[in-house]
Amino acid sequence: MQIQDYFNFLAPDDIRIKGSRIGIESVLYEYIYRAKTPEEIAEQFQTITLEDVYATILYYLHNKEEVRTYLADWLEFCRQQREEQMRNPSPARQRFRQLAIDVQQEYIESGNTV
Repeated sequence: MQIQDYFNFLAPDDIRIKGSRIGIESVLYEYIYRAKTPEEIAEQFQTITLEDVYATILYYLHNKEEVRTYLADWLEFCRQQREEQMRNPSPARQRFRQLAIDVQQEYIESGNTV
């Protein structure tokens, strides 16, 4: 079995672990940026095996520059999405924000301080 056999290469910016909807970026983010062990990662993502986690790490180690670029692009996409959500919050988020303001105002009006 080749290391690539563990993955579905759907697009240059979308590599998924075979048999799951989990992208390699999810596993590698936990491994690289959160310093989680492969066992912790496998426990966190219950639809993949410990072998899948190790295969993802091995793929990263064999393709560091390519995968670093992949991760940098993914992190930038996430940053842009967060900014867009802040500029244009969903109606549900707007309701939650207003509810939080209302609760805080009621708390203050009852004589308490924040």
